[in-house]
Amino acid sequence: MNSDLRPPQVSLPVCLPQVSLPVCHPQVSLPVYLPQVSLPVYLPQVSLTVCPPQVSLPVRPPQVSLPACLPQVSLPVCPPQVSLPVCPPLVSVPVRPPQVSLPVCLPQVSVPKDLVAVMSAVRDGQEVDPQDNRRIIYRFRQTVPMPSYLIAIVVGALESRQIGPRSRVWSEKEFVDKSAFEFSETEAMLKTAEDLAGPYVWGQYDILVLPPSFPYGGMENPCLTFATPTLLAGDKSLSNVIAHEISHSWTGNLVTNKTWEHFWLNEGHTVYLERMIGRCMESEQFRQFKAIGGWKELQDSVNTFGADNPLTNLVPSLQDVDPDDAFSSVPYEKGFALLYHLEELMGGPEVFMGFVKSYIQLFAYSSVTTDEWKNHLFSYFKDKVDVLNKVDWNSWMFTPGMPPVKPQYDTTLSDACIALSQRWVKDLNCFKESDVKTLSSHQLIEFLSLLLQEDPLPLTHVKKMQELYDFNACINSEIRFRWLRLCVRCRWEEAVPMALKMATEQGRMKFTRPLFREVFNFDKFSDEAVQVFVSHRAAMHPVTSGLVGKDLKVDASKTSTNQK
Repeated sequence: MNSDLRPPQVSLPVCLPQVSLPVCHPQVSLPVYLPQVSLPVYLPQVSLTVCPPQVSLPVRPPQVSLPACLPQVSLPVCPPQVSLPVCPPLVSVPVRPPQVSLPVCLPQVSVPKDLVAVMSAVRDGQEVDPQDNRRIIYRFRQTVPMPSYLIAIVVGALESRQIGPRSRVWSEKEFVDKSAFEFSETEAMLKTAEDLAGPYVWGQYDILVLPPSFPYGGMENPCLTFATPTLLAGDKSLSNVIAHEISHSWTGNLVTNKTWEHFWLNEGHTVYLERMIGRCMESEQFRQFKAIGGWKELQDSVNTFGADNPLTNLVPSLQDVDPDDAFSSVPYEKGFALLYHLEELMGGPEVFMGFVKSYIQLFAYSSVTTDEWKNHLFSYFKDKVDVLNKVDWNSWMFTPGMPPVKPQYDTTLSDACIALSQRWVKDLNCFKESDVKTLSSHQLIEFLSLLLQEDPLPLTHVKKMQELYDFNACINSEIRFRWLRLCVRCRWEEAVPMALKMATEQGRMKFTRPLFREVFNFDKFSDEAVQVFVSHRAAMHPVTSGLVGKDLKVDASKTSTNQK
């Protein structure tokens, strides 16, 4: 899952009252530990059976109600998408390892004939429901053992396009062609990942673009990555999120953190592999450039939590903590920073990638802890144990705040961004429209990120910037998000409606939470931020609405009149 990106936190939009889940498998009887969940649901007449013959797989507890994808945030006219995560994982820290082995799983989903079902398994045919010719049965097959939190089913008015020999993109018709263009490099990413990490064992790699309310950048369900429509920039510049989700096919799905306290094992390695894919497909300078941006995201998370907050530990204690409250870029970027630091100590990217590949091979189809990872690190680099012993492991793992070592990244691609941002900080002379013409989308993101690290600019500066660069017209969500934060922070009142519009027209927490916080911190508009949130919260994903409510100090029971 991408840091906003969706980690193994899948409390996904679903609309399935009274879903039947008889799960059977020959020669297997394993308990599946599911946290109790009770969230609103509303779409009837979707049934699911998982039916190899005659040996039951006990499920506890049996009471699982599933969250709804509210129609207000789906596209007009289309039936709401149905998304079923059988085990939303971040409800509580798992007492047992989240790994469930199902050597063969053969689910069938019966849906009304104008809807389509897809899930985290290989498609295995479809037929008219013999009991009701108004319905279609979709069959699936999953032969690879997988963590239970990755079981996901989606039903909706979906269309698909072929984007590679083992990939299709799925979405509602309004998004499907844009998605096919945006993710057309998927096969190249898959092949690159295989060269780095070993064979792709899951067979099919499809992408589902969900409604805008989806709270994460992506979710790495095997065979079917979930993605936010905010990735549709029109120039493929945000497709690195797909590289991230592809990387999870090895780190996260094949080798899984044993509990959420070790979440960095999933995400730190996945960011590392994602950036290695970028290195192979672009350049080493591109990898370094993305790492610089990641360091800024880590700094932003540490600033938001507070440098002394134990939730900024790489391995936090989640005793009596809602793991959703702990979610941030820390496991992603602090984890990557540690791996990059070790890469430098051990001999470079090729040498360290050998370790990552051996880690995947050793722990494939199992769940691991940080101690197990560390023991293998020392075993693999047994001739460099003296170097590893000098690493300040306690500070890296169990000390809050920024890492004890700041990597010295190559700034070749960021130098132009740094120079332009410093010019805007210092004066308003000699700027022109062509300043940004030679900068890539990634560099524009970096330019705005640098300005967000400075004291707020004078209002005259941001107005001049808009006059020259017209960022208000930009559709790239990462650029627009940073631009609107900058404008609100500089107290440009005209930007407030645009910021609130972006915060509510999509539900990706990476964007929605900071935008609401920025407006809330603008004293003149604090009440408006709360009012807009309260009036829209019914259309938000439950995780998003809960966390934004905490950000804005809104009581969970507070509702607007149109919600009653």
